[in-house]
Amino acid sequence: MRAAAPVQKDGPRVNEDIRVREVQLIDHEGTNRGVTPTQDAITLAREAGLDLVEISPNTSPPICKILDYGKFKYQAQKKAAEARKKQKTVEVKEIKLRPGIDKHDYQVKMRSMRRFFEEGDKVKVTLRFRGREMAHQELGYKLLQRVREDMANLAKVEAEPMSEGRQIVMILAPR
Repeated sequence: MRAAAPVQKDGPRVNEDIRVREVQLIDHEGTNRGVTPTQDAITLAREAGLDLVEISPNTSPPICKILDYGKFKYQAQKKAAEARKKQKTVEVKEIKLRPGIDKHDYQVKMRSMRRFFEEGDKVKVTLRFRGREMAHQELGYKLLQRVREDMANLAKVEAEPMSEGRQIVMILAPR
C-alpha cells in the first residue's frame, strides 16, 4: 500500500510547507538578506510575528519574503478582481440578412452593426437563402461585398464569406 499523496493547495508555499534546505531571503523591510537556511528564515519570520512566503519558487534557491500572509492573499485577491473588472469580453453578435433586402431594412441593419462595432463586439453576418434564391447565390455575395465596403472604416473581415448549406456566413471584427 502506498502513502496518500500530499494535498496540493493553491497559492504560494508558507512556513513549514517550504521544503528546501536554503532560500534567498527578503525580510519584512524589503532588504535582501542573501541565501539563508530555511529554518533560520522561519525563525526570523516568527520573531517578527509574520510568515515566510515563497515568492519565486522556480529559482535556485527559491526567493522567500517575510510578510503577513493573510494581507498578501487579500491584496492578490483584490488585484485579480480589479483585473477581471477591467476585462471586456468580446461577444459575437449576429445580423441576419436576405438577398432581397430593401434599402431601409439594410440601413437599419447597418446602424445596429455600427453600434456593435462601437461596443467592441464582433459581428457574424448571415445571409440566408430560401427556395429558388439558391439559384442566385452571386446576389448574396454581392450583398456581402456591399456590407464589407460600407463597414470598411469601422471593421475588418475576420472570416471571408463562405457558403454553409442554404446560407453564406461572414465574420467582421472591429478595427
